[in-house]
Amino acid sequence: QVQLVESGGGLVQAGGSLRLSCAASGSLFNDYDMGWFRQAPGKERELVAKVFIDRTAIYSDSVEGRFTISRDNVKNTVTLEMDNLKPEDTALYYCNFRSPTWGDLDEYWGQGTQVTVSS
Repeated sequence: QVQLVESGGGLVQAGGSLRLSCAASGSLFNDYDMGWFRQAPGKERELVAKVFIDRTAIYSDSVEGRFTISRDNVKNTVTLEMDNLKPEDTALYYCNFRSPTWGDLDEYWGQGTQVTVSS
């Protein structure tokens, strides 16, 4: 049974930084694209950033230039460095592992970690 465990959320003032980490427990038998999503109250879950197996990364327009995603394929971890945080970044952040081959048939979600940015 694979579980994703996130850490690093918290309360920070606008302009501050946070670092989110996500680690997989259990055995992963495939390669996965890794990403971070977020969901603010009353809004749909949205993609924040994703790093593919080949380490290329994509970002949402709202975080481009402020957030950096990285992965460690040996440790099966994904990290999101968040700089120059804004109040609109406040949300529950989820990490995601998704097989590019099997899609939602082989996909895992973390339980979420809260990020709150005060103005």
